[in-house]
Amino acid sequence: MSASTSAATASTSPYNTPAFWERLWRSAGMQFAGFFVITCFIYGQLPGIGAPAATLEAFYGGDRTRILIATALSGLNVLNLLWFAAAVRATLADAGQDGWGAAGTAASAAFGALFFLLVTIGGALAYSVGNSGARTLVSGLHNFGWALIVLSSFPRAMLIMSWAFGLWRARLISSGLFAVGVAALVLVLLGGTTWVSDGFWAPDGLYSRFVSPLVGLAWILIVSRVLLARSPGTRAGW
Repeated sequence: MSASTSAATASTSPYNTPAFWERLWRSAGMQFAGFFVITCFIYGQLPGIGAPAATLEAFYGGDRTRILIATALSGLNVLNLLWFAAAVRATLADAGQDGWGAAGTAASAAFGALFFLLVTIGGALAYSVGNSGARTLVSGLHNFGWALIVLSSFPRAMLIMSWAFGLWRARLISSGLFAVGVAALVLVLLGGTTWVSDGFWAPDGLYSRFVSPLVGLAWILIVSRVLLARSPGTRAGW
């Protein structure tokens, strides 16, 4: 095969077109949501704040391989969120709303940093929990992880806000869907107030564990679906 034939084949390949890559990154929101559920299932139910040392040792040391697999997959999954944020920003930039897109990029970077730190703590605890002399450190890092989950509500709320307002200002979503985004913003923002010592509103309570994350995932799925319903852009930036 000649060089000219090879070049022609490469140029006509669907994987060599901007439309392919733009659609791929627009679907990264769905990929993030799917892998998030899978990694949570692999990781298992995280012990609550103040859990006894024996409980922490059983969780982190009982099946270290499971936790490390979930840690690696979670780290990779953050890349899906960052790529998706880039796709949303490109869409908003095309619609003249690059300010909201930049806010979403900043929020996704902040949340990604907190999430990377959280999964790093989990991986480190899987290694150190077997050392009886590090029980105090293990307990402290475990509780610190719950604090990170609560504090991550703020960049997650900013992410929802930037996408909801940006897409609405760009007339890419209806007023009804914008109202859904505002409701999601409020619900996720409330997750940053879950500092009660125990119960539903505790850092390890049902709201922080399930309600706030599921609301955020639902909004990511909605935005991903909105972007996929649109024709790919004509830019050559991908």
